[in-house]
Amino acid sequence: MFELKKSKDKFHFVLKAGNGQVILSSQMYATKASAMNGIESVKKNCGDEKCIERKTAKNGKVHFNIKSTNGQIIGSSQMYASDAGMKNGIASVAKNAPGAQVKEV
Repeated sequence: MFELKKSKDKFHFVLKAGNGQVILSSQMYATKASAMNGIESVKKNCGDEKCIERKTAKNGKVHFNIKSTNGQIIGSSQMYASDAGMKNGIASVAKNAPGAQVKEV
């Protein structure tokens, strides 16, 4: 499920797996409509390997970003201790995002 949240005058969203764990967090958006467009972009692009950017932090932990076709980051994962954990996170986004409903909280 995508949870759309308003923080002061900005909007952002998170994608949660079936167990309630946050698996992807968005950037801040100026409008609700642009946040909804971000959600649609995640749904569309999460299965496209070209739209997944894998990164390693200075502390050695790994994470990934989902990018739109224009290269803009639309969602970022949590930090993972291993590549296997990150791969599971990517698979979870690909599985959960396309059919996920949006809930405003």
